[in-house]
Amino acid sequence: MLRVIDVTGLTGAYAARLFAEQGHEVIRIEPPGGDDLRKLPPFLKDEENLEHGAFHQFLNAGKKSVILDLKQAEGQNQLLELIKRADVLIVNSPPPVSESLCLKVNPGLVVTKIVDDAPEICAMARSGLMSLIGQPGKTPFTLGGHIPSMAVAIYVAVATAAALLARRASGRGSVATVSVRQSLESFVEQAMVEYGFSGTITERRGGKGAITAVSGALPCKDGHWVISQIHRPGRWAKFLDWVKDPELSSDPSLSEEQNQHKRRDFIMDRLHGWAGQFTKAELVEQAQERHFPASPVSTPLDLVDDPQLTARGFLAEMDHPEFAKIRFPQGAIAALLGKKVEPAPTLGEHNDEILGPLDHHPVAR
Repeated sequence: MLRVIDVTGLTGAYAARLFAEQGHEVIRIEPPGGDDLRKLPPFLKDEENLEHGAFHQFLNAGKKSVILDLKQAEGQNQLLELIKRADVLIVNSPPPVSESLCLKVNPGLVVTKIVDDAPEICAMARSGLMSLIGQPGKTPFTLGGHIPSMAVAIYVAVATAAALLARRASGRGSVATVSVRQSLESFVEQAMVEYGFSGTITERRGGKGAITAVSGALPCKDGHWVISQIHRPGRWAKFLDWVKDPELSSDPSLSEEQNQHKRRDFIMDRLHGWAGQFTKAELVEQAQERHFPASPVSTPLDLVDDPQLTARGFLAEMDHPEFAKIRFPQGAIAALLGKKVEPAPTLGEHNDEILGPLDHHPVAR
């Protein structure tokens, strides 16, 4: 089992949680007043309390909490003592102690340093990702659910795992630097390649797909669903037999794929009224019967009640000392390994356990 020290914000906290899901010991270092995640709403029981924050309960689940004042020399020395006995340090830049000093006290340490950790919306804008989201010709959109931070966290976890594999071969630690901006820029690479090769500027598509003409999100009785009608011989006739729209059926030129692309807005507009007669489940079932790719646009509410996610172990009930049971995503890794993630720690819950065995003498710098 690895010992991972987590001295991060939102992005790094999720990366460290992935190690906790694997059963590794993850020590969350918090300032005396508690870390910022504890202060983010919403709060369980609607009580603004350091132990009630939903983000804290999720992102710090399975970790141990230790209070250190890293602005003071004593706290920095205690951190270095912990580092002597650690395998991984995940830390925001600038770190409270230099990475060279960390490697001096523990040459086998893997340090993963997160840089460019600007406000999420600024990182999305600067990376170019925001320019691709939203309606064509309109103001670009941002993403809800802290998706950019979670996406970057995957890069942090992968970089850490890669450095650990390198350590296995060399016996030496290293510093892996993960840029938030560059991680998000990786999602814009295809648009950059398109422009570099052909001068084509990738436009925002709103709810429309990119490849096939009849592809995108459509409203229905209880929300939205997505259809993607793949153009193959005989498919258009089969599609018309399904939707039974007289204006689409009366135009034989639409059987040609190039004409579908030219008139895709007209086609999608015609489907709006038709789709509004059905629910998401009914439309997806009808599509599956005809072998058309389709999906409901699931909301978070849909997902927390999804029996498939529960059956797979992705959603689980956690026994909590204060809230009895909490049902939330315990994560794909924990589900894969058959592990159960423990509740998030109370502030400083593990100080005695973790700091008790330390030498408590200054580290030579």
